Amino acid sequence: MTLLLVLGGWWIETSNLQAAGGAERLARRVGAREARPGTSHAEQRLCNIVDEVCIAAHMPRPMVMVMPRHQAINAFAAGWDENDAVVAVTQGALELLTRDELQGMVAHECSHLHEGDTRMNMQLAGMVSGLELVWGFGEAVRERGGLAMLFGTAIMAIGSAGWYAGRALQASVSRQREFLADARAVQWTRNREGLGGVLRKAMTQRAEADQMPSDPPWPPSVQHLLLLGRLAERGGWFDAHPPLPLRVQRLYGRPMPALPLDRAPPVPVTWA
Repeated sequence: MTLLLVLGGWWIETSNLQAAGGAERLARRVGAREARPGTSHAEQRLCNIVDEVCIAAHMPRPMVMVMPRHQAINAFAAGWDENDAVVAVTQGALELLTRDELQGMVAHECSHLHEGDTRMNMQLAGMVSGLELVWGFGEAVRERGGLAMLFGTAIMAIGSAGWYAGRALQASVSRQREFLADARAVQWTRNREGLGGVLRKAMTQRAEADQMPSDPPWPPSVQHLLLLGRLAERGGWFDAHPPLPLRVQRLYGRPMPALPLDRAPPVPVTWA
């Protein structure tokens, strides 16, 4: 029965993601909307940058989306193939990053699309969903209280092996692909200060996280797709992203300090 639940959950989630517009649906699930270059200079700049990076990488242009409710610096890419590809950027990234930094961020995400990382990540998302189905069912039963709490706890204990295995598998694959995408972003932009500035500003933002308004939580289905993962990344088995200081050190060849979170100055629109 456990095996049937795992395989059934895997098949259902993968089928949903493979359906037409699966990447766009996944992005809208976390509050993203299509970019509006005609009404926002910042979003026009973002669309121009995506066009530039795609030309440099010899790849089709993905759908550009914005997450207006997220003020933290972050982004993600998703898609099964060239016809189902999305790059989504947070509002905080649009407001806090310079043009070079935004270009480095976009190049990192386009690298995931170009190399097929997003297809692999969406397959992993379906696999992990199946492995976590037993755990999730037990959690839902447990919330009813009373005797159901004991029954739900027992189901969660049975499903814990799948939960841990799925998280560890997803995290280990994602960590290695992040290092490769960081390197490729520098290769495409010929500027390590771009992506380096993004990561160094993210270090400051995380140090000041208690003083900032909290963003909506990221669902588990997109945690491993993000440019920047959870608040605490120590390189453990279940961390989907390498620690920020380690990523910065690999870009520069030495440790580098964090950068202040000055808002990017307004830039005149360059029409593509």
